[in-house]
Amino acid sequence: MSMVIDIADAVVELLNGEFAPNEDPGEGAPEDAGFEAVREYRPLVDLAELKDLRVTVIPKTVTTVAADRSRVQQDVEIDVLVQKKLAVGDAEELDGLMSVVESIAGFLKFKRLDSVGALWLKTANDPIYAPDHLEQLRQFTSVLTLTYRVVR
Repeated sequence: MSMVIDIADAVVELLNGEFAPNEDPGEGAPEDAGFEAVREYRPLVDLAELKDLRVTVIPKTVTTVAADRSRVQQDVEIDVLVQKKLAVGDAEELDGLMSVVESIAGFLKFKRLDSVGALWLKTANDPIYAPDHLEQLRQFTSVLTLTYRVVR
């Protein structure tokens, strides 16, 4: 399989295995903060399906450069989308969802993906939340972009 897909699958495996959303993900996090991450190519879902927290892992980009004379370095970006249809849409509910996003980001920081030999480099949270989704769909959407490095 593709290295990019292998990395995305390894992130899904980590989130569904080692990440413990039932432990306290932070103050204000929703009680139903549990989820099962899935790998997709497109994050399109019916709003009705977002009544529960949804975490989608999507392969994004690969940048390849020479590492030395015989090896290449590949930086792979993977998006992790956190989405949920809002019940109320007040600050408390949004704060709880942001807490879940921060907890996922904190969990994945410095995690090495041994199964594919990938090292975590950085995490960006852009957008922290999508204002248009809040206004138009009453849906929380936050995107974490993880960058992993593989040298082969």
